[in-house]
Amino acid sequence: MTLLRAANVQLSFGSRTVFQDLTFTIAEGERVGLVGVNGSGKSSLMKILAGASRADTGELQLRRGARVTYLPQEPEFPEGATVASELSVSQGPLKEALAAHAELAKRMESAPAEEQDKLMTQFSALSDRIEQMGGWDTEHHAKTLLDRLGVKDWDRPVAQLSGGLRKRVAIARALLTRPDLLLLDEPTNHLDADTVDWLEEELDKLPGALLLVTHDRYFLDGLVDRIVEIQPGAGVTSYPGNYQAYVEQKLVAQENAALAQHKRERWIAQEVAWLRKGPEARRTKSKSRIERAQKLMAEKGFERPKVADLRVAAAPRLGHTVIEAEGVKKAFGDRKVLDGVDFRLQRGERVGLVGPNGVGKTTFLRVLLGEVEPDGGTLVIGKNTKVAYYDQSRAQLDVEATVYEAASQGEDWVELGDQKVALRDYLDDLLFPVPMQRMKVKALSGGERNRLLLARLFLEGANVLVLDEPTNDLDIVTLNILERLLLDFGGSTLLVTHDRYFLDKVATSILTFEGEGRVTRYEGNYAMYRRLKEQSDEKAASAASAAAPRPAPKPEEATAAAPAKAARKPGKLSYKDQRELDGMEATIEAAESRKAALEAQLADPAVYSNGPKVAEVQKELDATAAEVDRLYARWQELQDLSSGA
Repeated sequence: MTLLRAANVQLSFGSRTVFQDLTFTIAEGERVGLVGVNGSGKSSLMKILAGASRADTGELQLRRGARVTYLPQEPEFPEGATVASELSVSQGPLKEALAAHAELAKRMESAPAEEQDKLMTQFSALSDRIEQMGGWDTEHHAKTLLDRLGVKDWDRPVAQLSGGLRKRVAIARALLTRPDLLLLDEPTNHLDADTVDWLEEELDKLPGALLLVTHDRYFLDGLVDRIVEIQPGAGVTSYPGNYQAYVEQKLVAQENAALAQHKRERWIAQEVAWLRKGPEARRTKSKSRIERAQKLMAEKGFERPKVADLRVAAAPRLGHTVIEAEGVKKAFGDRKVLDGVDFRLQRGERVGLVGPNGVGKTTFLRVLLGEVEPDGGTLVIGKNTKVAYYDQSRAQLDVEATVYEAASQGEDWVELGDQKVALRDYLDDLLFPVPMQRMKVKALSGGERNRLLLARLFLEGANVLVLDEPTNDLDIVTLNILERLLLDFGGSTLLVTHDRYFLDKVATSILTFEGEGRVTRYEGNYAMYRRLKEQSDEKAASAASAAAPRPAPKPEEATAAAPAKAARKPGKLSYKDQRELDGMEATIEAAESRKAALEAQLADPAVYSNGPKVAEVQKELDATAAEVDRLYARWQELQDLSSGA
């Protein structure tokens, strides 16, 4: 059954049409992902559907009695709100239902027999509604949600919370409403990867429908059963299935459209050649044929969507030493953030930093950059190391400056490789046309500001990129471009992001911040880190279990175990295994290089537009990725044997 229907919706800002003739429906219980490039109107459409703003024209129909909850990118709270009061507000409808349930139960005690059946029906329906809205123990459920989201202070004023904690309170508030339709605009921003995993599970349990805007492609894959793509300045196209299915369907659709356009252009060329032959030839054709040809030539043909052309300025070659830290310590009062951390960044490495919010990732970056003085330890920066730093708060952007002024920094030309390009033209390639270049930065969307700051950063000619949450607010197309750029980048990268898909594509190793100042490094991408960490946790649990007191074995059991124990020689590898371990690093590096090359091919527009080639490259990439995983697992196995673990 249809829950919501939008028909012929149109929205414009001045002369710019955001979308027009936009029509789509959401069924009860359906999970829909809303995608589109930055500026295509995703957030604007969410606000219209939530009733927070109005479209210029169009019609919205919502099923009678349906409840809608909307979580914007930047949640708002009333003045004086506390964590407890906000969650209490979210539970208003549930509290009303509980009060009605209690009143109905009291009426049933004294109602005459002839009314009992009717009251029982109402009682049953009300009970079902309460279950759907979250059940009976509302305060316990609310506190459990907050605790899992890392919000500990129940009575704390919301105004005193950081932006990340405010977002978490808003998420808890939205989840507690248990609406018929939940509208979420970038809910994963400011959440660490583990919390994103948990949120995915929570949303999967919700009985209502879901409309979701997110750049987290794993999140889309795990939750939605349909993708709706907004076409800039037009309507929407719907694709059944999750994000991966959408990508495959869109590739096929673009290939078919390109083929149709090629046929159309050939037919137009033939007709134009005939029309140029003059009146004699024209008399052999019917008037309707001539009109049809003229109409076809006047129509707009298929054009591949334009994407932001992010590029990196030339940088000096890195030396042997890039960034090295030994025994670094940092504490704020009694709270240890870094406790004797050793770290070495080598040329060409892309290290992803992961861990809960507030555990010290940004502090560690600022220590490495010299912005924060460590309490102890040593730090060495290579003499050829030139760092460009992306601050997650985007403080480097002056919101009162124009887009052109923010990008120029006093220069009207930019050097890209061996080319000198006018800044105005480069900004146009970044999807900032000349009229937009005159706009102030504060008028840009979050994704557009992000793209502008990244573009400016990449023009600094740095050979080390330090990126703190660069993926927030970027559309998926721009994320793919950024992935390709980092894979092609000749320098080194330090990257903080909660985007698991991005880390899987880009990272060569993971630095995990575990609290109490502990930092551990894992080789490989995010998926490999999760596997290695699970193995490590299992071994730790097994070791703890083995260390627990046990009853003394019976004599016959001890005798049987003796040969096995005697046969074990920790730290000894066979000659063949030792040779394999010695060559493993080079083998893994070669496999990783091949994987990166294949990923770069997939991100190349020339390959991306060739359906058969995409399938061929994807098949080889899957096989290479599986081989990389196998090699890491074997390397870990040999290391364990060597150390006697």
